[in-house]
Amino acid sequence: MLAGLINAVRLCVPDEVAPLLSASGRALGADAVTLYLVDQEQYVLLPVPTTTGEPREPLVIEATLAGRCFRQTELQEGNGGRDVWVPMLDGLERLGVVHLEFSDLDARVEDELLHAFAAMTAEIVLAKEPYGDRFKLVRRREVMSLAGEITWNLMPPLTFGTDRVVISCVLAPAYDVGGDSFDYAVDDTTARLAVFDAMGHGLDAGLLATVAIAAYRHARRSGMDLMATVECLDRAIGDSFAGQQFVTGIVAELDLASGRLTWHCAGHPNALLLRGTRIVKTMETEPGLPLGLGATFGQDRMYSTESLEPGDRVLLYSDGVEEARDADGQFFGVDRLVDLVGREAVAGQPAPETMRRLMHAILDHQAGALQDDATTMLVEWQAGGAERVVPDNDPVSQVGSS
Repeated sequence: MLAGLINAVRLCVPDEVAPLLSASGRALGADAVTLYLVDQEQYVLLPVPTTTGEPREPLVIEATLAGRCFRQTELQEGNGGRDVWVPMLDGLERLGVVHLEFSDLDARVEDELLHAFAAMTAEIVLAKEPYGDRFKLVRRREVMSLAGEITWNLMPPLTFGTDRVVISCVLAPAYDVGGDSFDYAVDDTTARLAVFDAMGHGLDAGLLATVAIAAYRHARRSGMDLMATVECLDRAIGDSFAGQQFVTGIVAELDLASGRLTWHCAGHPNALLLRGTRIVKTMETEPGLPLGLGATFGQDRMYSTESLEPGDRVLLYSDGVEEARDADGQFFGVDRLVDLVGREAVAGQPAPETMRRLMHAILDHQAGALQDDATTMLVEWQAGGAERVVPDNDPVSQVGSS
C-alpha cells in the first residue's frame, strides 16, 4: 500500500488526497483515517474534509489526545487502542496528526507502519499543497489580509533541524502580519539567518519586506559573504524606495562545526544568548543604521562575533515582542520573554513547542490584538535536533541514525 500510494496520488488534486488516504488506511487495518492540520496560530487541529464519513470537529491542542500527539510528537492511543493518533512531520516541522480508527485490534498493523504511513502522508500533503488551496484554507480560521498573504508566501517552514542546529520561528498576528519576516538557509557548513522588521504595517510594509527577503536570498545564492549581503540589502531597499523607507534586521551566519556566530545588527533589537535556563548576555554590537538608508560600508556596517557552547540558544526577535502591551499598558518585555523560554527549557520542551507557547503568551498578553508584528527566531546549536523532537520509533529518526 505504501509503495503504491505515490502513484495513486500522482494525478490527484489536493481535494482528493484525504479521501484517497482514508481508503488506503484499510490496508493498515483501519476503518477510518482522518487528517488534521494545525491552524495558522497553532491553537487547534483542523480536519481535512472528505466526501465520505461524518464531518469531524476541530480539536484543541491543549486539551486532547490529538493535541498531546502534536505537542510531544509521539503516537497516542485512546479507547483501548482503537483510536490512534500519529504525528505528521516534515522533518522537525509539525504539520498536524493522522487519526486512525480500528474496530478490530487484531487487524491493526505495528506502530512502525503507522508512523511510516503518517510520514508518507506528510510528504503527499507537502507535494500537493502548491497546486491548490485546500490545505491552506483548512488551516485558516479567519480571513487572511493581503499583507499576510504576501508574508506567508515568502516564509520558509517555521522549523528546521539537524543534529547540529535547530531553527524555530513564529510570526504574529498570523492573519494580519505585514512588516515582519524571517529567512534561513542551511548547508553542510553554515546556517544563514535573518530577521527583518519593515517600516510601517499593512500592504506597504509587506512590499518592503518582500524586497528585503528577495535581496537577502539573491545575495546568499550569489555567494556573497555576510557584509556583502548587508550591502546588497541596503542598496536594494534604498533603490526600490528612494531612501524614504527602511527595514531593521539582524543578518547572521553560524559556523556549524565551531559554533562561531557572526552577525550584523541594522537598527534592530539585540539578540539574546541563553545557556541552560538563563540568559548569559545581550548580544550587543556596534549600532548600525536600518537597511535602505544608504549607510557607508566600513563606517556604519560593523559586525560582531560570538563563540557558542554546545546547547546554547540564540533568540532573535522584533520590537513587537517586547513592546506588546496588556490592558494596563504593561509591556511584555525582555524579562518576561527570557523567563518563558527558560521555563520551557526546564520543562524539556523542544524549540518548536517553546515557540508555539511563546506566541500564545504574547497574544494573550495583548488580548489577541497585537498593535505591531511580533517575530521570534530561536536557534539552538548542536542541540541534538532529531533526538529532541522526533520520537525514537519514527521512521525519520531511524533513517537519520542509520
